[in-house]
Formats: sequence, C-alpha cells, structure tokens
Amino acid sequence: MSDRWAVAADEGNGALLAPLDQEGRPAGDVLREPDLAAAVASRPEVVRWVWRSTADIYPRLLDAGVRVERCYDIEAAETLLLGSEGRHGEPRSAAAAWARLRNAPVPPDPPPRAAEPGSQSSLFEPRPGAGVPFLGLLDVYGEQLRRHLRAQWPDRMRLLTAGESAGMLVAAEMNRAGLPWRADVHRELLHELLGERYAGRGEPRRLAELADEVSAAFGRRVRPDLPADVVKAFAEAGIRITSTRRWELRTLGHPAVEPLIAYKKLYRIYTAHGWSWLQDWVRDGRFRPEYLPGGTVSGRWVTNGGGALQIPKVIRRAVVADPGWRLVVADADQLEPRVLAAISRDPGLMEVAGQAGDLYKAVSDRAFSGDRDMAKLAVLGAVYGQTSGDGLKNLAALRRRFPRAVAYVDEAARAGEEGRLVRTWLGRTCPPAAGAGEQDEAGIPQEETGGPGGRDGFTPGHTSGTTRARGRFTRNFVVQGSAADWALLMLAALRRELRETRAELVFFQHDEVIVHCPRDQAESVAEAVRRAGDQAGRIAFGDTPVRFPFTTAVVECYADAK
Repeated sequence: MSDRWAVAADEGNGALLAPLDQEGRPAGDVLREPDLAAAVASRPEVVRWVWRSTADIYPRLLDAGVRVERCYDIEAAETLLLGSEGRHGEPRSAAAAWARLRNAPVPPDPPPRAAEPGSQSSLFEPRPGAGVPFLGLLDVYGEQLRRHLRAQWPDRMRLLTAGESAGMLVAAEMNRAGLPWRADVHRELLHELLGERYAGRGEPRRLAELADEVSAAFGRRVRPDLPADVVKAFAEAGIRITSTRRWELRTLGHPAVEPLIAYKKLYRIYTAHGWSWLQDWVRDGRFRPEYLPGGTVSGRWVTNGGGALQIPKVIRRAVVADPGWRLVVADADQLEPRVLAAISRDPGLMEVAGQAGDLYKAVSDRAFSGDRDMAKLAVLGAVYGQTSGDGLKNLAALRRRFPRAVAYVDEAARAGEEGRLVRTWLGRTCPPAAGAGEQDEAGIPQEETGGPGGRDGFTPGHTSGTTRARGRFTRNFVVQGSAADWALLMLAALRRELRETRAELVFFQHDEVIVHCPRDQAESVAEAVRRAGDQAGRIAFGDTPVRFPFTTAVVECYADAK
C-alpha cells in the first residue's frame, strides 16, 4: 500500500484522492469522496499528502480537527524550482506549471491576497491553479520530482522543498492557534503612552501636546507627521537635513528635536498598534496575522497584515499567556555567524561555533586580542559587506584567522557582482541581477568554480550593469538564506517534538520562536526547542562541530523575555 497520496478539493466539501508511486503517478484508482476531512482522517497510514496548496487545503482540515504529519506543497515547490533554474519572475502557480507542461499559454499570477483583519477568510479565497484537473496536478508533481533530480544538489533541494512544505503546515497551525493577546492590557498601555482620545478622528492627547511643542520650537505651526513639513521648518531655521530619521535629528542642536523624536516614536505606536489595530486584528484573545513562509527572497517569513514581525517591546506587554499556561520564548544565539561556520566549513570558525558560549568573545580571543566589540564588527562586516575603512582592517584580521569563512562570503559577493546565480546551502536561489543574460559557463575556468555548476552554489554567468550593492546583497544572502533554511528544519523538528503535548507554536520570526504551553510542560518544551535546533543543524549541514544553542525564557508575558 502506498504511503504517499495526492488530494485535491472537489465540489463542496468533497475530495479527489489517489495513491502515488515513487514517480508521482497514480498507483491505483482516483477516488471521489464526499468529505475532504473524513477522507484524510480515515487514512492514518499516509506519510505524506501531496496537494496544490497548503493554504487552500490545510485550514479546512484543521477546522475539522484533522492534522497531518507531512505534506508536499506543489506551488511552494514550483517557486523554489523556478528559482533554482534561474527563472525567477515566471508565474509559479500550479496552473502555470501545468500550462508549461502542455506548451499552452501560461496564466499570470494574480496580485497577492489581502488578509482580512480578525479572521482567516482570505485563506479560502480562490487561488491560481484551482482549475487544474486532478490528473494534471499529478503530471505537474511528477515533473517536479524529475526537476529536483536536475537541481545542482538534488538531495539538498528535496530537503529544502520538504522544509518549505513543513513550514506551510506550521504557518497554518500558527494562524489557527493565534498569539495570546490581552486587549484590556493593550488599551491600558495605549492610554498610558498616548493619553485619552479626543472626540472625532483627532490624535490622542499626548501626540497633540508634542505637536504643539514642536510647533512652538519653530515659531509656527508644523505637522510633525509630515517629513516634508519638518525638513522645510528646519531649513527656515537655517538647518539643512536630508531626512527626519532619529540618528540625523540627534546631531542637531535645536529645541524641536526632543519633542519631535518623542512624537515620532509614539506616532508609530499610534498608527501601527493603536486602537484601530486592536479592533481590527485581535479577536477572542488572539492575534492571527496570517504567516507566509518564504515571503522574502532569502526565505525569511513575512505576515499578510497586522505587522506581527515588528511588535514594539512596550506593546509586547499585551502578549500574556492564558491562566495556568506559560510562553516559552526562545532566541537562537548568534545564528548567522554559526551558519557561516557550517556552510564555509572553516575549521577555526567551526571550532568556535561548536561552543555554546559567546561566539564573538571566542572570536575576539583568537583574532582581536580580546576586543569583543571589534570581533563582532568584523564578523558582521564580513556577512553584511562592511569592507571599507575600519571594516576593511577588521576583515583582514578575520581573514587571517578564518580564511575559508571570509573567502566563502567574498565569493558570494563576487558572484553577485558578476550576475551569477547564488544559492543558499540547501539550494534556495537568489534572483539574477536585473538585465542578466543567459548562463555562460564557458567564460569561467572550472578550476575556479569547482566544475560545471559552480562551487558552493555559485553558478557561472554574466550580466551587464551589476553593482557592488548587489555583491553586498548576495554576500549576506548565502548566510541569511541558509539561516532561513535551518529555521525551517528547526520548526519542523519542533513541531514533531510537540505533537504529543498540549503546547502550541504561536509565533516565529527569523531566529525567535514562541510556544504557548501549560505551565507544567514549560521546561520540557524548552528542552524540545534545544533538541530541535541541534537536529536541524545536523539535517541541514551534516556532521559538523557547530552548535545552534538558544537563549530560552519561560514567562507569563512576552515583554519579560528580553
């Protein structure tokens, strides 16, 4: 009996199903069943469900109380495969993939769906590919399996697709669980910070007072919420500024600066997490922003509304566990330098990253005479491209001690500047530079690239108009993107660790995860997070000395974790 089945939503609540062989072909009859959730729940022997889109299928299953262990998301895979093939920008829906198979006109992708505040109804809006016949969907899946074999690193690419599909399951489950949110605490915070609201649509009292102070400092009425008006007011005062960013304002000796900075800080809270936000996004004690895995080029997640990944620390006071429950807040320690050690295979940096302590302190002891700040600047400069001035001197010291690590990001930067495709460790691919031409391997000696296809994911090519800015981007992409690869596998491992508990994954951003759990399970959940990080490191990067420790806090309130 096959342990892999394909499923598609049929009319009403029905479903079409079929067992699959290893090549993705039907291994039995296509079945039509009247109830999608019942059809899935009645087949516990199925190890992996293959479907068009997790966002289309899985919320319906969760509503019926049905969870699945693994899935293969065809549309998520299509996005990864198109990128791997250097075809970024081509339509990525199942309908587009099916059209390409038949040499038919390829439909464009529709604009992104807008989340509806306070609900998940947008998850059920029609999405591209809904018109693909069931057997056509299986044709797309079978061709994707063959395309994985043609990837630069087939095993890694399959792992990336599995991780992305697992991330889709986690996102759907987090969307359903929601982040615990105390609306009463939030309202008290807003009153404390902003004062009472005036009748009508005017700003709250504290903002109005700060606006009056700014205007008084300039001697005329100034709108502090309008940057152009502020720039003009400073110009009239004989002070030229190029922006109203805080760091630039801090350099000025003018009485408007302090109330202006205070206004900007509170205004952001008022507009991004004020009373309107609370009314729109918090329902039944939960905030559900709709997580979108792989929403950025590097694979980092985004949210479709609600600003969940930019919650100010003061507003985190409203994130409170349910009575008798706790929040386990876990931050991966110094993740990107550890990932650089793993992907570069630099012996010295791997040894340093094999310690659970302060990585920057260990680097400083080896290369910077114990100056931790200088060591941190050097490591982050290597990753983010600060290679001039003091950054260049620090990078030289880092290169002497950890040559393979610096060479790895240097080559990524060079590949980006030359318009070549740049890949994360598992094969997520950075889009080519604008105006990139066709791949041209003939112009690059193979001894420099490690053979056809390039060394460490840098596929030879050429482009016109490349810039150093792109080099800085690709330098960071190979590290940040590989960290995102690791995070996917960590979430998948943590999800498995928690399946026999009442704990819920409720929040994730980049290198931080929050689990909501009964108080008596908090310590075991914290240990599960640590195991998941170690397991993800082994699965993603193989057998290396690099460790991926977490700083973990068990708290009632999110704000207390920092």
